[in-house]
Amino acid sequence: MKTKETKLSSKARTSSAQPPSASALISNKIETFHLALNAIVYVRQSSMRQVRENIESTQLQYDLVQRVQCYGWQRDRIEVIDDDLGVSGSSIQGRNGFQRLLAEVSLGHVGIVMGIEMSRLARNCRDWHQLLELCAVFGVLIGDADGIYNPRDHNDRLLLGLKGTMSEAELHVLKSRLHAGKRNKAKRGEHFSEAPIGYIRTRDGVVLDSDQQVQNVVRIVFEKFAELGSAHAVLRYMAHEKILMGRREINGLYPDAISWHTPNRSTILHILQHPIYAGAYVFGRTKCVTIGNADGQRRTVQRRLRRDDWDVLIRDKVPAYITWEQWEQNQQKLRANSTKFSFGASRGVTLITGRVTCSKCGAGMMVQYRDGLPVFSCAIAHMQFGLPRCQSFSARWLEPLIEELVLKAMEPASVELSLSAANDIEKDRTRLQGYHQQSVTRATYEADIARRRYQEVDPGNRLVAAELEKQWEAALGAKRKSEEEMNRFLLERPTELTREQQESIRDLSSDFVTLWNSASTSPKDRQDLVRILIDRIVVDVVEGSECLDVAVHWSGGYISRHETRRSVMRFDDLKDVDELLARTAELYNSGYPRSEIIRILTEERFRSARQDAFTETSINSLFLTLRRRGMIGSKPTLCGPWWQSGVLSRKIGIKASTLTSWRHRDWVQAKQFGTRWIYWADATDLERLRQLATYAAGIEKPSELLEPISKMQ
Repeated sequence: MKTKETKLSSKARTSSAQPPSASALISNKIETFHLALNAIVYVRQSSMRQVRENIESTQLQYDLVQRVQCYGWQRDRIEVIDDDLGVSGSSIQGRNGFQRLLAEVSLGHVGIVMGIEMSRLARNCRDWHQLLELCAVFGVLIGDADGIYNPRDHNDRLLLGLKGTMSEAELHVLKSRLHAGKRNKAKRGEHFSEAPIGYIRTRDGVVLDSDQQVQNVVRIVFEKFAELGSAHAVLRYMAHEKILMGRREINGLYPDAISWHTPNRSTILHILQHPIYAGAYVFGRTKCVTIGNADGQRRTVQRRLRRDDWDVLIRDKVPAYITWEQWEQNQQKLRANSTKFSFGASRGVTLITGRVTCSKCGAGMMVQYRDGLPVFSCAIAHMQFGLPRCQSFSARWLEPLIEELVLKAMEPASVELSLSAANDIEKDRTRLQGYHQQSVTRATYEADIARRRYQEVDPGNRLVAAELEKQWEAALGAKRKSEEEMNRFLLERPTELTREQQESIRDLSSDFVTLWNSASTSPKDRQDLVRILIDRIVVDVVEGSECLDVAVHWSGGYISRHETRRSVMRFDDLKDVDELLARTAELYNSGYPRSEIIRILTEERFRSARQDAFTETSINSLFLTLRRRGMIGSKPTLCGPWWQSGVLSRKIGIKASTLTSWRHRDWVQAKQFGTRWIYWADATDLERLRQLATYAAGIEKPSELLEPISKMQ
């Protein structure tokens, strides 16, 4: 491209340096009505780098104004459109100058369009032929360094079309050559663009930044991510501690100078995700893709590729901040934290979010909240392929199980936890103290440089001296601010913990249950601890029962297996449904009231379908199930020698009130269930009661009829 530009530029330079006479430039294609209209000189460079470096090429395009004047146009009728300087000509999108050129041609205001060559107007045949068509319709001439063309003329139209095709092909050839050269250099691990934060470019490649403070900030990012477990937590920590991130200036008045900025989320993620920090050279991590929208506009976006699709990956090629294994662990952690594309699980109130895995397909299970309770379901296959859901369950019982396991796991480590917490706090404070000391050292150095510049200037040159004095005062102010930050840090948080602080940490760690249940411990803190201790929780719903088989995969590789339960919709889905129904029917038909049945079932460790203990609502649902199966009626059906009050009184031919008075005199055996009395009488005792009923009230009864014959069982 540069070679062609040089040839064209030299030709144009010759024409502009020694403009030919007006008679030599007059073309028979220029007519009077052309001169009555405006002339447009279109100026464009493909990139801002070309604008900065290829100054002669830009000047040659501006010199076309003189050539148009030689053709016969007045200077006030010549318009220069240079809105597209630094914009590629591969598409009309984003080229406001070219769009304005088309609008002026369509309005019939233009007599001629001048460009140094066809590639400056367009490198896309669609855009080029659109301009040709408009120029042909409105009779507009097109001119370049080689001459004047009339789009209405068949021969000129053919030549212009050929030039446009060659311009588009030239762009493709140039891109192919440049990309092939980059790929060939990248295969050797020698192609570098801009060095990321913490690195600088040299003639031999990329090395660690020579500034120790820049390196320490990068190391803080990796250390805090390993400790806190999320990029946002690292960002909050750096914002709270007012840690700035140093970046080398690429351009400007002072290239390679370090500017300090407040870190942001994208910068933290870039450091955590880039493989160069693990010592790996990579090329082709992204791919440019052109997409269109409903309006027909196109734009180019970068799509990140999978690791298997990278063009080049060379490990241990550059100096590293972390190992490759640590980098891979960081990517897994970032993937687990992210909710994008269903990679991770969003945070909620449940303790085990993002850790529950389906045993049937191995996918992570999604969590939803129904009436405040977490419900996990495996719906990946359902959403992606329309297949049935693998399984779903309520975490009403799973979450307390995991909480109990975590508390048991942390109990033996309480002493080590207190010592480790104290060491981590002291190490963190030492690291922050080093950062503040480096900031003071840097500010002192810059203030010393400003002082020497001021002292070396000629005192008589007051204009320069005054400016250098301001710079010196600003440097002294920055130094004073850094020293104040340093003193404030040492005063508020000294490196060594006080005895009271050590005792406080030891007391909290010794009673981990109290710390866990403390109001100061947020749900997110508990989630983070579970995510540190547990890699995943594999859950299998046992079909036809309420049981859950749980396999807890701990971070150290140990796998513990447990069993808990889930909520089911019907009593028929319970594992011991037959035993539960038989026992409930027995108690009901024995005359036990609801409250007593609930107490007995709870003591015998029977469970409801949706809750641990039976309630009035659940026991009524259980009675309804029993009635549907025909195991109980609308009223209890007493078996054997047990009788209800009304049934027994009718059996022996007396009133119910008379039977109650006999019970008070102990003439009949009875047992109380809550507020209900159930009477006991076998065949022998039933005959005695019939004989007793033959005696009228007030008449003395035989003593042998007043005592029960058989004892109540």
